Amino acid sequence: MKLTVGYLATPSGDDGVALAAVLASALDASIDIVIVIRSDEPVMEGSGPYRKVLDAKAEQWLSGARAQVPEGIEVTTRVARHGSFAQGLMEFAAEHDADMIVVGGAGDGLLNRHTVGSVAGQLLHASPVPIALAPRGYRTGAPRRLTGLTAAVPTRTGTADPSALAITIASAAHLPLRLVSLVSLEDDEADVDGLETRRRHVAAAQANLENAARKLPDVDGLESVVADGSSLDEAVASLQWTDGDILFLGSSRLAAPKRVFLGSSAAKILRSTPAPVIVVPHE
Repeated sequence: MKLTVGYLATPSGDDGVALAAVLASALDASIDIVIVIRSDEPVMEGSGPYRKVLDAKAEQWLSGARAQVPEGIEVTTRVARHGSFAQGLMEFAAEHDADMIVVGGAGDGLLNRHTVGSVAGQLLHASPVPIALAPRGYRTGAPRRLTGLTAAVPTRTGTADPSALAITIASAAHLPLRLVSLVSLEDDEADVDGLETRRRHVAAAQANLENAARKLPDVDGLESVVADGSSLDEAVASLQWTDGDILFLGSSRLAAPKRVFLGSSAAKILRSTPAPVIVVPHE
């Protein structure tokens, strides 16, 4: 597996590197740490010396980022040029056959929570590969290893199901997998009383567990739970999380084929989750 890290020399950039290192360690993956420098066309006369200084600074920043990755993980550093950081990152990932793009969030959010900045926002609405997001401050308490995966199984028809990727990674990394069905009163489909809604989602969660068990008959640690509340925030807050957890979310049914598109419900879940999140493209 290959991971592309979109890097900025900021604390949030270091959060992304920390998450990539944890993922790479669990999956025996290699890492490309990439800084995208804006390319202005046409090139302005006399800008050569400035560009040389900027290139040297970028290499310095990349060297610092590389030093944060533990020994034993294959790491390369790259400077890419593009008019858009997000687009340049996606093109780099495509050209180098990356399996995932990893970034940190905005630097002005709550500690251990997700705040989507402009770059992450663009990636979350266009990327052809899964996007892994580190919560703010992840670098300061990043675990030595992953301890478990959680997949938010969709309850609406057409929403991408992230279970397939979560199952693949759980199997490769020998990690327990939790399938979660989130129930809230703000769900448009929750047009019956709360008890009946819960019963319906419990049945769906049990069906998902049985389906996953059929695919992975020899894997231990597979469970299915229902988390409910008056809102999605409350439903997510009812879940127990450890430092080594990661949550998988699917893209909206509005997503183009093979592209990530973070829907409104997934965005609410993202903002309420203390764990890193991986958003999976639509099929």
